[in-house]
Parts: sequence; C-alpha cells; structure tokens
Amino acid sequence: MRLATTDLCDAHEGKVPGVRVAAPIFRSFGGQPAFHGRIATLKLFEDNGLVRKTLDAPGEGRVLVIDGGGSTRCALLGDQLAALAVKNGWAGVVLWGCIRDSKAIGTMALGVFALATHPQKTLKKNLGDAEIPVSFAGITFMPGEWLYADEDGLIVSASALHH
Repeated sequence: MRLATTDLCDAHEGKVPGVRVAAPIFRSFGGQPAFHGRIATLKLFEDNGLVRKTLDAPGEGRVLVIDGGGSTRCALLGDQLAALAVKNGWAGVVLWGCIRDSKAIGTMALGVFALATHPQKTLKKNLGDAEIPVSFAGITFMPGEWLYADEDGLIVSASALHH
C-alpha cells in the first residue's frame, strides 16, 4: 500500500502529536522509491559490522535508521548488505552517511535513503549502539515509531498513519 508523505502530512496536520518532517538532505538510491515501516535504529561511525548483524535478522517490514555521523569518508551499506535486507524482509534503510554499489541497489526491492555514494568500504569492529534514539536531519528517530518515505521526503510519527 502506497502512503504518500504529502497526503499523510495534509491528513494529519495538527491532529497527530509527534509527526515530524526530516530536512531534505537525502537522496533515494533503492529500487523501492516509496517505503514505510516501524523504525529500528543503529548509531555507529565508519564501521558497518552492526549493520550486517541487524540486517541478518528478520526485518518484519521495518526500516533500519542508521546514524552514521554524517560521514562521507566511506560507505556503510553496499549491495551485499542491501540484498541481505531484501532477503530478510526489511522495507528500507535510511542512512546518515554513504552507500556504495548504487547501481545494483537501485534494482532491489528496498527503499534506501542516504547522503551520497562512496566507493570505500568501512572498518568492521562491530562498534556502535542499537535501538537507541538517534537524531539527524532535524528530527529524532525513536525505535518502534513509524517512518514514511517517498520522492517528496521523509516523515516520522509516534503511531501508524493512514490516509
């Protein structure tokens, strides 16, 4: 089911507490330009070991939101991890950082929002935190809340939204 961010904003303006609109800092790279789901979070820096561990678990239609510190020095998600996300039922990945293998990721049934592309891979020390509030793009993403993303932007709500 497609839930357009513009329609959701119009329908819920002033009615639902906690609906937040992210600053327009992301580019869409996934083969699924519109996606939504419950939020799972990671906070890490130039180390994608926890990204692999998380995407290797059942996604259950969730969206993985990664606070990568805004780093543009390496990529936290590539085609292998994106394929793992698709296989395990993740709806999307929102990344405050970079991806690589963008051409391959663009063919996958996965929503991917990130800052840019970078060919360099990351370290693999498995350092970082999972399932904690993370803040970037002018908003805070809370585990268990709902994220909706499409060609017009990204919004977050404390509860599920419908037209």
